[in-house]
Amino acid sequence: MHNRYDLGGKKIMVTGATSGIGEALAKLLRCHGAQVLAVGQNRAKLEQLAALHGCDILALDVADALAVREALAPSYDLDGLVNCAGISILESCLTLDADSFDHVMAVNARSAAMVSRYVAQHMAAEQRQGSIVNVSSQASLVALENHLAYSASKAAMDAITRAMCLELGPQGIRVNSVNPTVTLTPMAELAWSDAEKSAPMLQAIPLRRFARPEEVAWPVMFLLSSAASMVSGVCLPVDGGYTSR
Repeated sequence: MHNRYDLGGKKIMVTGATSGIGEALAKLLRCHGAQVLAVGQNRAKLEQLAALHGCDILALDVADALAVREALAPSYDLDGLVNCAGISILESCLTLDADSFDHVMAVNARSAAMVSRYVAQHMAAEQRQGSIVNVSSQASLVALENHLAYSASKAAMDAITRAMCLELGPQGIRVNSVNPTVTLTPMAELAWSDAEKSAPMLQAIPLRRFARPEEVAWPVMFLLSSAASMVSGVCLPVDGGYTSR
């Protein structure tokens, strides 16, 4: 029987591939036969992904619109794209800084739109059906304290997902989001190591734990695969039930 989860022969671009969910996903995709184009700013980590896991690499600041246009002008013959690059600057709505807000929006939302634009243009021109997955957040679905800019950027990402689903569907290109809860990347482990801080969030998650990067990577891989061939326009919580409350 054909394995619909097999990504052998598929080429997938992953932005934000040098850390956290993006790094876990790049490794997982390689383990399942995909050719991975890992995109990030940390050249040393990119070279490590190339040496240890056989990824193709592209050093790129996805928040730089001109650099994105120049880097993605050539076709990379892609079958899939995962927009995983992201940052978080946490500020109260009463202390919100305009430059911080613009930076978060540029990295999290605008980059997803612009990278997808160029990748989808090539896919459509080559009549190549494919899948785009945006790594959003539970913060787009519920209000979280001190998350105004981050939540706005991820809500924008979900809106981008729906718009692209509508416009790219006739080209055979599926577009979805995943919306994880707190995911224990090295940075998040440090940020949530204080039991007093983490306890209320854990109490709000029915599974009573945070996610591991690979637990987000697996649903992304499903959405990239032909097993999800009729799934498009979905914002999929990967949050242990947090948004069910």
